[in-house]
Amino acid sequence: PDIAYAVGYVSRFMENPQEEHWVAVKRIFRYLQGTKTHGICFKPGDKIDFRGYSDADWAGDLADRKSTSGYTFMLMSAPVSWGSKKQSSVSLSTSEAEYIALSLAIQEGKWIHRLLCEILAAANETGPELMIREDNQSCIKMTKNPGTTAAPSTSTSSTTTSA
Repeated sequence: PDIAYAVGYVSRFMENPQEEHWVAVKRIFRYLQGTKTHGICFKPGDKIDFRGYSDADWAGDLADRKSTSGYTFMLMSAPVSWGSKKQSSVSLSTSEAEYIALSLAIQEGKWIHRLLCEILAAANETGPELMIREDNQSCIKMTKNPGTTAAPSTSTSSTTTSA
């Protein structure tokens, strides 16, 4: 998961790579060489711990001002699914970019959650709840009140709240 964003970014230039893109690819390979002994460890616990994290960078692409969505899902403290995707439209606020990213995360999270519940049901165990953490308060308010929209905001809070 640690190289997902970097690989996704340089892959945008596969059709016509420039020197700076080759430098970035070589840096990714050097990173992989230096971390080849690292792994993903699942930590045992009394109950199944499954949670997701969602984030976006508002207008992060300086060329077209589009945002990038990102998510990670953890099972027993280990990453099991992650993704990063450039949004298809230009968001007018941080809240909008975060809301789009959260929507992408929910789609992925529901799929994994259903799979986990099905596997655990076969073992007569109860599946975990699906919780996705989001740090933008306006985005969280929009999810709790789907019929209304929050005022656009260009700042984020450092408070992590489940949505």
